[in-house]
Amino acid sequence: MAERRHWAAKAGVGAAAAALLVTGLRVTALGDEGPPGGAHRTAAASAAPAAPRATTAPATPKPTGSAAQGPPGGGMWGALPGAQLPPLGAFTDSGEEGVRSLAALQTWLGGTQIRVGHTYLPGDSWDAIEGDGDLLRPWAEWKRAAPDRLFVLNVPMQERNEDHLPDGVVRSLIRQGASGAFDAHFSRLAQRLVRLGVPDTVIVLGWEMNGTTYTHRCGPDPQDWKTYWNRIVAAMRAVPGQHFRFDFAPNRGQDAIGWTACYPGDASVDIVGMDSYDQPSGESFYDQVTEPFGLQAQVEFAAAHHKAISYPEWGMFRNGDDPDYMSLMLAWIARHRPLYQTITDYCPHGVWQCQENPKATAVYRSLLYARQVAPVWPKPKPGGPPTPPTTAPTPGGAPSPTPPATSTPPVTPTPTAGGGAGGTQAPTPAVGATPTATGTPGAPTTPTTPAATRARPAP
Repeated sequence: MAERRHWAAKAGVGAAAAALLVTGLRVTALGDEGPPGGAHRTAAASAAPAAPRATTAPATPKPTGSAAQGPPGGGMWGALPGAQLPPLGAFTDSGEEGVRSLAALQTWLGGTQIRVGHTYLPGDSWDAIEGDGDLLRPWAEWKRAAPDRLFVLNVPMQERNEDHLPDGVVRSLIRQGASGAFDAHFSRLAQRLVRLGVPDTVIVLGWEMNGTTYTHRCGPDPQDWKTYWNRIVAAMRAVPGQHFRFDFAPNRGQDAIGWTACYPGDASVDIVGMDSYDQPSGESFYDQVTEPFGLQAQVEFAAAHHKAISYPEWGMFRNGDDPDYMSLMLAWIARHRPLYQTITDYCPHGVWQCQENPKATAVYRSLLYARQVAPVWPKPKPGGPPTPPTTAPTPGGAPSPTPPATSTPPVTPTPTAGGGAGGTQAPTPAVGATPTATGTPGAPTTPTTPAATRARPAP
């Protein structure tokens, strides 16, 4: 691991290179010399590598020679047309507090538009999975307030989703789902979303299914799990007025099972996402790109299947305050232009509500400050996937100004009693607060950790 970290340092793919990349001048691909990944590929899409088998994933050889040294402009580096960022957001809280925080986060970023709102349905009961209660209403109001916003909703596939049920019980539940026992719950959720005026919601269904954390995991019975996924998608697409997009978002890497073994098929997947935190300890970003079922495997698989890509969850984790990871992950995102990306913004992962990562926070804010953001892709036709763009974005915008080196936190911690359906203790930022010339960048003055009842706990 140390050798590969040394390689990354010699290649010069740190904050300076990422700054060039994000301002639209040059970009590192770290193992991909072709055009941007996912459905954004054009002529290269038809010549993309074949999809990995269910038991393996494509591995990218480590660059050698001049490519390994990699000064901008050659080898693994390539030009990025345009200076617009892919649509971005952050998960800050499950309920209404999460909605309110988006305006303050946008101010902290110097006006860079937060176009993606992201939350999770709790998986404790079927009522919660159906969207019962008030959790969805403020998000729907936020989405309806501007046509260029995207609402992303993580939806569990099973109740008691974080009860650590044994594989035998999970296998039985998967088979019940595959037989249609739970279809009605997802039909009700779809009906509720249509009634709320968000029929174009991106549904991140059964996220991190290749791991062991959730009851909706795939490993105990991959074949029936895929059948179950397809039944859920069919039930939700059958609701009049909907045009949902379904995001298949595994953990990065092998985890408990290679995620390609869980892929339910192109007809029921619109986006190939990936949750990618800075872990395990000691692993370099190069490893995260090239490992089996890693970031490179994701973009190649998505291109071969003509799908968009996304990053619903990412952030710091077991490697602590890691500015190199931050700059390189933002570089990767800028290079491969996902449909959307949302950093997980609570400790230990975040950069705004968490003050455990001051170096990574400085990188994040500097690279994203006062930037232009690309529009969200056009809404798909009812029942069908989106039509990806066939050309690169039009170049536009000059490099943005660098934000102040230091600033006053834009919020004051105000713990809430409920925090929406997730029951969180996240602080409520003061909407419209503006950084000043003193203080420490970040949001609350006290780092926050997710409560046990948060809809999405830390990985």
